Amino acid sequence: MPTSLLAVEKLSVQLADERKLVDEVSFTMRKGEVFALVGESGSGKSLTALALMRLLPGNMQLLGRVSLAESDLLSLSEAQMRQVRGGRIGMIFQEPMTALNPLMRVGDQIAEVLQLQTSLRGSAQRQRVIELMEEVGIPDVTERYNWYPHQLSGGQKQRIMIAMALAGEPELLIADEPTTALDVTIQAQVLELLLSLQQKRGLTILFITHDMGLVAQLAHRVGVMYKGKLIEVLPVEQFFKSAHHPYTRRLIANALPVTEFRSPVAHSERVLSTEALTVSFAGRRKGWLLRKQPDTIAVDSIHLHVNKGETLALVGESGCGKTTLAQALLKLVPARGRITFLSHALVDMSEREMRPFRKHLQVVFQDPYGAFNPRMTVGKIIREGMDSLNVGEPSNRDARVAELLSLVGLEPAHAGRYPHEFSGGQRQRIGIARALAVEPSLIICDEPTSALDVTVRGQILTLLDELQQRMGVSYLFITHDLSIVPRIAHRVAVMQAGKIVETGTTEQVLTAPKEAYTQRLLASAPHRYLQQRLA
Repeated sequence: MPTSLLAVEKLSVQLADERKLVDEVSFTMRKGEVFALVGESGSGKSLTALALMRLLPGNMQLLGRVSLAESDLLSLSEAQMRQVRGGRIGMIFQEPMTALNPLMRVGDQIAEVLQLQTSLRGSAQRQRVIELMEEVGIPDVTERYNWYPHQLSGGQKQRIMIAMALAGEPELLIADEPTTALDVTIQAQVLELLLSLQQKRGLTILFITHDMGLVAQLAHRVGVMYKGKLIEVLPVEQFFKSAHHPYTRRLIANALPVTEFRSPVAHSERVLSTEALTVSFAGRRKGWLLRKQPDTIAVDSIHLHVNKGETLALVGESGCGKTTLAQALLKLVPARGRITFLSHALVDMSEREMRPFRKHLQVVFQDPYGAFNPRMTVGKIIREGMDSLNVGEPSNRDARVAELLSLVGLEPAHAGRYPHEFSGGQRQRIGIARALAVEPSLIICDEPTSALDVTVRGQILTLLDELQQRMGVSYLFITHDLSIVPRIAHRVAVMQAGKIVETGTTEQVLTAPKEAYTQRLLASAPHRYLQQRLA
């Protein structure tokens, strides 16, 4: 019988006014176990993980007991905890680009952990870094040792974070949403890596996620958090088939793949079409002689169209050109070929000629917080487009802001608040309201639900569907989450290495894919593990 490694007893995170953000959470983890902690955004999952590491702000008080083997972590001095962090406990953060130092080479960042946690120095230290980078699957390690984070792909950055977490030979690994922003194939590679490392090293993993497919694939046991409380802990088999709490059953129901497909939009006029659309970037000069490298073709002769009142889902791996294609449609990067929008050719338009079309072509970004001015109120953020593009009467614009906030499920009084005062799902609603403010014909949705939990994600998808039916707006919906495509899209276009390799109705592409690449994407999607657990 595996022995207990971590025991958490009545752990609370309390503010000065005695409000508890985490309320008497208790659970144990056995050696070699993967324990999944699930729940909606704001339920206290990440706060619990940070409490275990004692990485909370000074205005938060920790109560209860946390035992790692024989050590009571809450009674250790800060100097002793520094030995635990990165040593006995490693942590993989959700967003590697913000967790990695952009000014340090990635090899040096791994070496920094070894400097603090081991006696390795000099060439032995460098060799150990290379071994760790090889273990997590970084190619051309001797070259990439000296790369900076921005030179790596999202999946490679996450692998560097895993190497850093493993460098101190931890007993416990905390993985906080480590695959949220990764496409399905890279996600599958990172998860396969974690599983192989867990089995090879006998790691105990606390896996925080809102993706039930990942829970089905990885976890031995599952804990459910709701409003700061741990309301249910079950073995993974019981979790999916006989969960007791209504909230747990609702979480699972919200994660179930859609089995009905949307019917194609019949006999509708085209809002947008492209012909041989190509985007290339000039090659860099490298070497002592500064020889020019070949140009990079990011978008390669794309043909696609979107009809009025239709949603076209654009799917593919990170780096395949999806976002660059969106930028070309928005005329944010130069392009060749033809873009026809509302019967007008856009490619050769000047910015002045393009300006009247800006209000008809809008975008909802993946990270709304990064797209908002943090010093502007929500009301000003939504109104900004109306003011700059002269949409509606100036005297009516504040009333229109209130109307839009109600339309997306927020309160008109929220107009006076700032973006940081809202949850991720609420900020995404504000982003949708901002896009709708100028009455567009087409909205490009660039991964708008990738960082949202299953419940909030479902709410946003329902909202987009309702707005489409009410207003006839069209969507180009860019996503790497294939599980949501049946719910939102009428048709699907699959992109690989800058090219569209397959298009068709959602049902055709997802149930009978013709291309091997599409088949591989579908095989990598974690929701198939959820279906197996529920079978």
